[in-house]
Amino acid sequence: MQKSVIEYLVKTAHRLPEKVALVDEQGSVTFSELLRSAFVIADAIRETGVERTPIGVYIPKSALMIRAFAGISMSGNFYVPLDTKSPDSRIMTILETLQSQVIITDAARLDHVRQIAPDKQIVLIDDALQREMQAGADAEQYLSHQISTDAVYSVFTSGSTGTPKGVVIAHQGVIDYIDWAIETFKIDETAIIGNQAPFYFDNSILDIYLMYATGATMDIIPESYFSFPAKLIDYLNDHHINFIFWVPYALINVVNFDILSSKKPAYLRDVFFCGEVMPNKHLNYWRRHMPQCRYANLYGPTEITDACTYYLVDREFTDDEPLPIGRACRNTEMLILVDRQRRAEVGEPGELCVRGTGLAMGYYGDWEKTSNAFIQNPLNPYFPERIYCTGDTAYYNDRGEIMYVGRKDAQIKLNGFRIELGEIENAVLSSHMVDNCCIVFDRENKKIVLFYQAQQDLDLGAFRKAVLAKIPRYMLPSEYHREPSLRQNGSGKTDRSYYNKLINESK
Repeated sequence: MQKSVIEYLVKTAHRLPEKVALVDEQGSVTFSELLRSAFVIADAIRETGVERTPIGVYIPKSALMIRAFAGISMSGNFYVPLDTKSPDSRIMTILETLQSQVIITDAARLDHVRQIAPDKQIVLIDDALQREMQAGADAEQYLSHQISTDAVYSVFTSGSTGTPKGVVIAHQGVIDYIDWAIETFKIDETAIIGNQAPFYFDNSILDIYLMYATGATMDIIPESYFSFPAKLIDYLNDHHINFIFWVPYALINVVNFDILSSKKPAYLRDVFFCGEVMPNKHLNYWRRHMPQCRYANLYGPTEITDACTYYLVDREFTDDEPLPIGRACRNTEMLILVDRQRRAEVGEPGELCVRGTGLAMGYYGDWEKTSNAFIQNPLNPYFPERIYCTGDTAYYNDRGEIMYVGRKDAQIKLNGFRIELGEIENAVLSSHMVDNCCIVFDRENKKIVLFYQAQQDLDLGAFRKAVLAKIPRYMLPSEYHREPSLRQNGSGKTDRSYYNKLINESK
């Protein structure tokens, strides 16, 4: 029985020692080099005396950061990716929440870490990698005290109160998820994964551990390429990338510049996406230009091990149709509950809840938020059984597929009508007059506001006529703002909180 994610790496390094595991701007790392890194970094961590505790990793996104993760997993602790571009105040808040005694960083950031965390022990990864590996180093001597319910990582999400929440995930959740993904999608060592997700964003879990488990190569695409779609496609071709798992915004940006009409990613065979709604308008563009690819829509909040539902795109959709989020991943059950009391009927919307091994263990150091989000299964009054309530609204269609509607807090009531803001966005995108959009509600003035990305200002008459073919008049936006491009958050998603604050906090 597998207890730790690091066992994937041990097996693959013994099977494919000289195969390239990681590629970044600094070069490449083989599987044997990555495993050696895990051993020597684990030794350096062990000398600090900590065990089963969170260790912050303050290193820019790179192969070096993955080597730090491997060493932390080998040591029996769990890693917490820290965004080096975040304000110091946020990093300090996370470190205060963790109450961890150890941080891993590199030489370039050593002085800064000493300044913002003067009371922490620092493991300098540059020095750790220069250590001699213990003679006869055996993974079992590191793993003998680990069990599958130990934490493997914690990622911090934004909290409604402004305080970040640390979601803690166990090894077993990652193992179940990766084993399911390999079996379902038949991923093997021939995959060359083009990584987009930041390592503090849980979408990166699929990239990292498919690499560990299958012997695939993970190519860390420099962030700057995602701002220049033509160069991005060139990068995919130059590096022979055949598998991508990106947030929809990265795919949408390629569409907005119509890049695939002039150049195509010749080696690409798998296009997976997760993190926010993928509009069929943009997906259909990809499907027309790259019909040979396999497309998969994955869904899952951070409180689940990356994803809990999936839909392999198997039929045609019109531009204005929503895309299913599909069915539950293995060892997971999706519950659509009405008022958290009963199962919803087919076609009836309710809150999407999850049970299974992929559930997070909770929020680090915050019992109150944990108990509010991870509740007793109301359908099981007989013994303790936790489910996670996502705050998302969904329903089952006639095919038994789950259809995502939107956030519960994105449902508004205006002039007596209940309105889903996501439905308006879908109608706006299907007009083909904008490249991307974000709908927010001005609470004070009771107005629906549209922020849109387009080459020119809208012809409002033609626009309203097109949108009114999809939604009733009471759902029409009454205020419009054209943006050069929609602002993104650190995970590459449309930054909805920014636009909400822009409208509702500037009054």
